Parts: sequence; structure tokens; C-alpha cells
Amino acid sequence: MKSLAEAMARFEPGLPLGVALSGGADSTALLVACARQWPGQVHAIHVNHGLQIAAIDFEVHCQRLCAALKVPLRIRRVDARPQAGESPEDAARRARYAAIVAAALADNASGAINNVAIQHMALAQHADDQVETIMLALSRGGGLPGLAAMAPSWERAGLQWYRPLLDVPGAQIRAWLQAEGIDWIEDPTNADQTLTRNRIRHQLMPALGQVFPSFLETFARSARHAAQAHALLIDVAASDLRELGVPPSVAGLQALSRPRQSNALRHWLKQQHQTTPSEAQMSELLSQVAACTTRGHAIAIKIGRGMVVRKGDRLGFHA
Repeated sequence: MKSLAEAMARFEPGLPLGVALSGGADSTALLVACARQWPGQVHAIHVNHGLQIAAIDFEVHCQRLCAALKVPLRIRRVDARPQAGESPEDAARRARYAAIVAAALADNASGAINNVAIQHMALAQHADDQVETIMLALSRGGGLPGLAAMAPSWERAGLQWYRPLLDVPGAQIRAWLQAEGIDWIEDPTNADQTLTRNRIRHQLMPALGQVFPSFLETFARSARHAAQAHALLIDVAASDLRELGVPPSVAGLQALSRPRQSNALRHWLKQQHQTTPSEAQMSELLSQVAACTTRGHAIAIKIGRGMVVRKGDRLGFHA
């Protein structure tokens, strides 16, 4: 594990840099550290979800902090209420990312937060968050993408994203803030143990620390190994699809081993149709591909939000 200072010393983002600022300890520490490291080159975006009374306290804290740091702040207010069957955490996460992207892209289009375009965004997830994500993936039977947990950097929606604190324990971040005399707002929902992630944080993490004192470091190492393996599988899938064509040919799929078929099909469905099959759906699809030995054999299997079908000698997808 690293200290916050060590993590910041290794952090080399593009500038100017945007920081997603919730007002909690982690994002407060990240904004302060970034503002000190790159004065005049850092901007903050705060998303007010409007889901709790404390939302206004977070917003006021962010305004005061940014004023003290002389950091430009853009506030976005969103409706993060979940749809039927949607978890509150997922709904809030999607609304938050969409709002950050919208704020950054609006700034880029108009040249506005102080006439500076933002193309690089930093998020404040830390080592504890990474372990919680791995535990959630294990509880749901996730594969390599889930076990790889959160990436330290990636590109999406025209922005380059960074998580510079993934190797920093949450306790160290709070200790740093206390030593610096910097206040933050504690999210009241962090104590709500009806939420799975909070139960992991309050019940499972302390038990792991007693049995495996170095679990933050070793779990993070496992996530890096899983991420490397997942990247390799993506390369294999992309190579296979160049041979199979897009959409993939049935005969070409049948010439591959079952694991490579599954790998190629998952990559095709995710990249081309933004959907991920369940284990049962993929098993049925592979069985139908194997059974597709006559011209008249039809395939019509529900996958995610659509249907995988057979179109002549190839597969197709209908949303």
C-alpha cells in the first residue's frame, strides 16, 4: 500500500484536470492534493443527487472548500431515483457519471470553466473501495471483469479518467486530512447496513483485517492479475472476431473451442450491442451454435435487452 503523498507523486494526468468532488473525505483529500500539486490547473465538479437532506451540506462544503482553494467549481443537480428493479447504488452511480460527463463536455463545447476545456477527470476511489468491489463481484459470481474490479485509468465518453488513490487505504486518507486540519462531510448513508456494500465495509472488512492483516495489498494484487488476464482475453477475442467477421459466422465459431467461442461472443455482444449474457444464456447460446448443423436450424435466444438470432450463416442481434 502507498501513502497519499506517494500516490500523488506517481500521478501524472493530463492538465487541466477535473476532480469529481462529493464532499466526502476521499474526494476532499484528492482535490486538496491535486490543487496543491497543480495550482491553477485543477477544477472540481460536484453532483448533487438530491436523495437525502444532507445533500445541501455536501454542496455547501464543496463551495467553501473550492473557494478556499481558489478552484473553479461546477455543480450539477440530477434525479438519481432508481427505476423499478434497479438498485439505488447503481442508479446513483449512473446518474453521477452521466452528470460529470455532461458537465465536462459542456465546458469543452463552450470553453467555459474559466475558459479552460476539461478532458481529464480524477475520481477518489481508494484501496478499501477496490476490495469492496472485488467482494461484490465474488458474491455475484462475477468473472474476470468483476475480479479485476476498478481500473486505475481508462477512456470513455471523450474523457480520460483516473483513479490515483487505488493503492491508498481509506484510513490513511482520513489521517492525512486530520493532520492537515481539513474538514469533510460524512455521508449518513455510509452507516446504512441495508446496503450490501456497507455490510461488506462494516462487517466483512474488519474480519478480513483480523485474519489477513495485509488483505488490502494482496487483494489489490489479485485485481491487477485479473485485469491483466482480462486484457489478454480481450486481445484474443478481438483477434478471433477479425477472422470470424462481425457479426460472427456460425461455422467459424464451431471451429473454435467452447471457451474461445464464449470469449468471442461476450466481446461481440458487449462491444457491438452493450449487453452481457448471463452464464445460463451463454451456455444455451453455445449449445445452439454447436447444434446448428443444418441450413434450417434457427437460433433465437434472449440475451440482455435483446435477442441473438441466426441470419443465414451468421449470428445477429435484435434489440
